Amino acid sequence: MAHTESSVRDSILSLVRQLAPDADEMPTDRPAHLVNDLGYHSLALLELAFAIEDDFDLPPIDEETGRGIVTSDDVVAYVLTQLREQKLLVG
Repeated sequence: MAHTESSVRDSILSLVRQLAPDADEMPTDRPAHLVNDLGYHSLALLELAFAIEDDFDLPPIDEETGRGIVTSDDVVAYVLTQLREQKLLVG
């Protein structure tokens, strides 16, 4: 299934909010830091990774890549890159 950048961004930010332990702390003026702003801990981060892999049919995120994903924008960028590589992004 093909995705647009806008729909991917909206889906990911919604998912990040849904699974965030402290969703009320989602900043509106900058990308949310997953740990510091939203209270993600290791188990919650794994749950987010699994949900993203599931929703977008992506391969598992390797540990090194996962360490570099610290904000909501990093999550969006990772997924967009993966979808571009699989030629599943339109527009």
